[in-house]
Amino acid sequence: MKINDLFDIEDDQDVTEDLDFDSKSIPNVVVSSNDWTTETIIRQIEKGNIILNPDFQRRDAWDKKKKSQFIESLILGLPIPQIVLAESKDQKGKYIVLDGKQRLLSLRQFTIPKNSLDYKKFNLQGLDIRKKLNKKSYEDLSQDIELSDDFSSFENQPIRTVVIKNWMSEDFLYLVFLRLNTGSVPLSTQELRQALHPGEFVKFLNKKSMKSQELKHILGLKDDTVDFRMRDTELLLRFFAFKNFIDKYTGNLKSFLDSTCYLLNKAWLENLEKKEDLENQFDLFTKAHSRIVEIFGENAYRKWNKVSYESRFNRAIYDIMILTFSDQEVLKKTEDNKLHNTIEKGFKDLCSNKEDFLKSLETTTKSLSSTQCRINTWSLFLNETIGTNLPKYTLVSD
Repeated sequence: MKINDLFDIEDDQDVTEDLDFDSKSIPNVVVSSNDWTTETIIRQIEKGNIILNPDFQRRDAWDKKKKSQFIESLILGLPIPQIVLAESKDQKGKYIVLDGKQRLLSLRQFTIPKNSLDYKKFNLQGLDIRKKLNKKSYEDLSQDIELSDDFSSFENQPIRTVVIKNWMSEDFLYLVFLRLNTGSVPLSTQELRQALHPGEFVKFLNKKSMKSQELKHILGLKDDTVDFRMRDTELLLRFFAFKNFIDKYTGNLKSFLDSTCYLLNKAWLENLEKKEDLENQFDLFTKAHSRIVEIFGENAYRKWNKVSYESRFNRAIYDIMILTFSDQEVLKKTEDNKLHNTIEKGFKDLCSNKEDFLKSLETTTKSLSSTQCRINTWSLFLNETIGTNLPKYTLVSD
């Protein structure tokens, strides 16, 4: 069974329903199509006008062979997909990548100087048409007179580049992003979120999620595997969002996660104690996951259907478990493994006998009443069972 079959990921339709913008503003958006040459695009990346964070390469979806074949396609003049950019609201003349990140990253890594510390340079490999170019570097193409025609073809190849300007809201860009990424392997909106809200917290989030063995365990990834869809980063962001701002949640998860990135980026810069606090929260996250696995084993974050645990990861259960078990008092009082069976049995009982709790696990985060129900029901159970003092949250008026 594939990991995606086990992972209850919210689909693009759920995200689209969270979008909020006036469709009447769409005609005001300016969309231009240009045939930029490869050389022009490379120079725009070098100048920082096309925002391509070096950290992106840690989420490479392409191996060196696929990158090399892309370079070969440019040399041969084969058709390639267009690049789609959006002009930054804050910096005119600078562009956010909506589609084409892997192609742009390949160009950057191939043409970067040998002594670069920011990007991992590669030589061409695995080519089956221009075989004599295998093992050749960008410098080889530019300096070897016998390869001058290949070099000219590469630099002068036109690449259709669509630029979106005068967009009114980030939600509009999310819509474009989702419509562009409707293939068999859709990308997470977390990729766009990080481009729209760069900052120190987002860097911290990306770094922690990439190295987290706990998140790899949740996703069923091997230790040396990187999830280019950034589901690990989004899961960790959900933890920080509910941990810090649950009382501000309105049912729009996309907006909630966007706002968390903005607020914690800002807090990181303005308050040194907040930086330390977030480090401590991440430590609690790792301890919480370990405790949850101690109690539920491989059934952690899965729903009990009155007969057995379901195979799919359930985000709603993840949210309530990781939030409550990251409480220091809960961690302390569940050190005694004699309570573990009682806690697991209690979870099964709630799923089996408390209909509103079960339904709340089957409802998306857009339902405030369901979100409130599942968090408060589980918190109350822990309070009564192990003597903790988890708070009761009011997300909807009675």
